[in-house]
Amino acid sequence: MAKIMIQGTGSSVGKSILVTALCRIFKQDGYSVCPFKAQNMSLNSYITLDGKEMGRAQVLQAYAAGLQPEAYMNPILLKPTSDKKCQIIVNGKVYGNSTAMEYHNMKLEFRDMLKDHFESMEQKFDIIVMEGAGSPAEINLRDRDIVNMGMAELVDAPVIIAGDIDKGGVFASLAGTMLLFTEEERARVKGTIINKFRGDVEILKPGLTMLEDIIKVTCMGVVPHFNLALEDEDGAVEFNTKITGNIDIAVIKLPHISNFTDLDALKSEEDVSVRFVTSVEELGHPDLVIIPGSKNTIEDLLKLRACGLEKAIKDYSKTGLLIGICGGYQILGKVLKDPYGVETDVKETEGMGVLDVETVFEEEKVTTRVNAESIEKFNVYKNEESKENRKLNIYGYEIHMGICNYGKNAKPLFKIMDKNGEKVELNDGAINEEGNIMGTYIHGIFDGVDFREYILNKIRVSKELEVKKSSTYESLREKELDKLADIVRESLDINKIYEVMGINK
Repeated sequence: MAKIMIQGTGSSVGKSILVTALCRIFKQDGYSVCPFKAQNMSLNSYITLDGKEMGRAQVLQAYAAGLQPEAYMNPILLKPTSDKKCQIIVNGKVYGNSTAMEYHNMKLEFRDMLKDHFESMEQKFDIIVMEGAGSPAEINLRDRDIVNMGMAELVDAPVIIAGDIDKGGVFASLAGTMLLFTEEERARVKGTIINKFRGDVEILKPGLTMLEDIIKVTCMGVVPHFNLALEDEDGAVEFNTKITGNIDIAVIKLPHISNFTDLDALKSEEDVSVRFVTSVEELGHPDLVIIPGSKNTIEDLLKLRACGLEKAIKDYSKTGLLIGICGGYQILGKVLKDPYGVETDVKETEGMGVLDVETVFEEEKVTTRVNAESIEKFNVYKNEESKENRKLNIYGYEIHMGICNYGKNAKPLFKIMDKNGEKVELNDGAINEEGNIMGTYIHGIFDGVDFREYILNKIRVSKELEVKKSSTYESLREKELDKLADIVRESLDINKIYEVMGINK
């Protein structure tokens, strides 16, 4: 079994996308390959087929490898709930909540579990592509590291260090990282990668030669800056604020925004502009407003109230199209109650009150994969007898602590038919009488064609634009992953990487 680990000079230098590319390249070359990140910190998470929670970055990497995502690919997930506290997910299930110091002191408890996971994977796959987190040169964390050099040492993995030239100072970052390594750690580094380069590589080459002389490590390639319709690396998301398409979708950028990958399928539509809004002035007059998920729903609602966005959204909802997802759905309701202090010390607060539902936060987290259909038939035209009337098929996943209770004026939006493979009949979400305000607990509702196509064509008809068919997001993602592999294969010395892993090509 071969292995390689991509570490970086810091956060957001492109580690995740490089691992994704290598997973697809090795798969294309005929190897069974699997991604692995011991510890991830992200508010973008996903629910596996067996109802476990993991980071979204490893989900994309799994797809690149041709695998169904599994929690062992990301055994520890940290989900920040405030500046100093986070929820700890271990092997896909909630382990507890802790401060940064509390977690730092408990990290070594997980070393044996991580090693066991990795050794089990070694029996199943030809190659494991590992990802570090943040910077491996955080010398204050070295003695308890379980995700960078500590993990590499635990399983004896060779390391490649990536640096982001787009940030500036890439040579200093790479040299400084090597300087702060111990002698044993430096010996483990087999190469560097310059990432996100714009310009003529010939101009860069003298610097590469000088860097190699300084750090005594070869550069394995320069990857250009590119734009593909793939999920952004955790923490590296560019929250667009401009209208760039005929359809203007405004997403409320909550302070604790989570699972904003729900919007990626919308971004893939050519005539759609997805922009993020943080103030009343930025809101404008969009065709659709989406309130996304949140890791701290009540605090985010109070922030919207304080800055005036709550009132602006309520005014907009009188005639505009408004959708809330998970935490956003809870915000649209009348009341939010947190009797156990799950999210905050605020025990109860009024919601926006545009949907007649009440949320109660419970101590047990719901993590399920679901298939559902709309309860009512929908069409994009005003004629209720139109042959276009049909129920919409939905699939996605739930990650939430709250349960919504319906008031007398609330109508369920979806009926869940399947939860984690079990047949059920459960109501989800809500829709108002006029049909312009909707909420749901289902993440990924736009990934499937039906709901995305309905919402966008409803907007197109209202704007007298031509209706369009939407493509499956999965087919688009596969094409983009192949494009990614082509770019990275052309940019890196892949044969050298195989050599480092001990594979003769």
